[in-house]
Formats: sequence, structure tokens, C-alpha cells
Amino acid sequence: MSNVTREEPVSSSPKIARRLDPAIATAFGCIILLLIIGSFYSTSFLSPQYLLQQLKVASFLGVIATGMMIVILLGQIDLSVPWSIAVGGMMACAAAAYGPAGEVLAIPFGIVCGMAIGLANGIGVAYLRIPSMIITLATNAVAQGLMVLYTGGFSPQDSATFAMRYLATGFLLPAIPNAVLIWAVIGSGTVFALTRTTFGRSVYGIGNRESAAYLSGINTRRIVLIAFIASGALSAFGGALLAGYASKAAQSMGDAYLLPSIAAVVLGGTSILGGRGSYLGTVAGVILITLLQSILSVMQMPEAGRQIIYGTVIIAMLLLYGRSPANR
Repeated sequence: MSNVTREEPVSSSPKIARRLDPAIATAFGCIILLLIIGSFYSTSFLSPQYLLQQLKVASFLGVIATGMMIVILLGQIDLSVPWSIAVGGMMACAAAAYGPAGEVLAIPFGIVCGMAIGLANGIGVAYLRIPSMIITLATNAVAQGLMVLYTGGFSPQDSATFAMRYLATGFLLPAIPNAVLIWAVIGSGTVFALTRTTFGRSVYGIGNRESAAYLSGINTRRIVLIAFIASGALSAFGGALLAGYASKAAQSMGDAYLLPSIAAVVLGGTSILGGRGSYLGTVAGVILITLLQSILSVMQMPEAGRQIIYGTVIIAMLLLYGRSPANR
């Protein structure tokens, strides 16, 4: 009788149903804890209306964090998110000033501008081999300068279109905000892309070891380029939604989303070194960050304190999960 056992192939992209990652379980546990803590500060904290409002607010961060997750899975980082958001919102509002055609093309134009930023990032990282931290900081600074030049240093006077306001604040289905539906659609598409397509398998492969992925026949440069373009597009789309939520864009509208988007991804168990993570974890991280922001707001925590908390969270998750042997 043979003692040879047959080993099942292991996919590089994790399946949600296979097992619950400890980081994801921890994130959901923290969500429950925050809900309990919040109920002591306000009796309406657990009401369906308040929770639905928090889910709506989380949707904007969720869209932005989706692009950040794809880049982090590669073992890279996108620090151009703040001004990718601002460019998307401001350019969408700017297009709306050019009559009916401008209103129709407002959101696509904002997304294309974000894709241009992502394209510059992708070319720098994939083809010029510039560290992602450096090139994305540079493109963020260039985007900031261009927007200041465009506005003359003042807040733009253009207003959001009806479509932008409807997508951000309207209800296509009763009791379910459109922003939540948009996040669900984007999230479903991301899960499919990461778990069922060659692109997703390539992303995980590059994140685990780029040289091995290249030797296995993966066009690593193209995958990295596409990932950064997707991140720029999703950040810009998030900016257009935020402009619709506020009815206008602002130069600083993206500043508050850089650390939360990174924290949401790593809180959900995605290794900041790349190669490991699931979208369910990012969803849990986004909800956790949103609830944390809500509680800190109720506690009147200053912005400096919030940034300290986000930074501490990222460091703690890197120490706990970032250097897991399973990631290499």
C-alpha cells in the first residue's frame, strides 16, 4: 500500500469561505465593541437610522480604500490619494459648468483625471522603478500645485451636478442609500477580479514575490500599471461622490482620507508587505474606522489625536500581521 499522499493545489488568492482570518475576526470583534461603547455615549447609536447613516459615510471611504487595497496587495503604497480625491471632485464640478454636455461628462471626466494620476504613478513604479512612496508623493504634490493654479488659491465656485448629488445622497432602493449600493457593486467587482481572474492571481503573485511572478510569465509591469490606474480612478470617483455629498468640491477634501484608507486595509488583515489579504477584511476595516471616527467625534477628539490613533493602528497591525511567515 503506497504511503504517498496527494496534495491539493493551494490558490494564491484566498477564498472567503475557506476560513476566517484572525485579523478579520478581530476587526469584527472591535466593531461590536465600538457599538457597545458608543451606546453608552448616545442612546441612538444603535438605532437603524444611525447605523445606516454610518454605513453611508463608510461607503465613501470604502470606494477609496478599494483602490488602496489593490496597490497594497502588490506590496506598494499610494500616497497620492488625497489629491487624487480632490482632483476627481474638483474636475467633476468644473466640467459641470460647461452646460448640459459638461454635466453628463462630469463624473467620467473626474475619473479620467484620477486615472491620469494613477497612470503617472504606475509608469514611475513599473517602468522607471521609482519607489512607490516617492513617486506617489511627487504626483500628489504636482496635483496639488495644478489645482491651486486652477483655482487661484481659492475654493472652486463650481457646484456638483444633480447626478453627483443623487449618487451620493439619493435612494434608488427604499431605505438603502445609493452610496452603499455603489460600494457594494464596486466591492463585488473587486472580489471577482481578485479571486476569479488572471489579474487577481497576478496581483497576489507579485505581492508574494515579484521576481518569481515575472519568471512564471506574468507581465508584472502591466499589472502594476493597471493597479495604480485603478487606485487613481477609484480615488477620483470617491472624490466625485464626496463633492456630491457636500454639493461642492474643496481643495482639502481628500486630506482626511489617506491614513484612514491605509488603516482600513491593514486593519482587515491585508499585509502591508503585499501578497495576502481579502476584501472582506477591508470592508470590516472600513466599518471599524468609520465607527471609530464617529465615537472620536462624539468624544470631541481633536484631529491630531485621530491621526495619532490611525498611525498607531497601522504600526500595530504591521507588527502583528505584516511579517507573518505565511506572507512570504
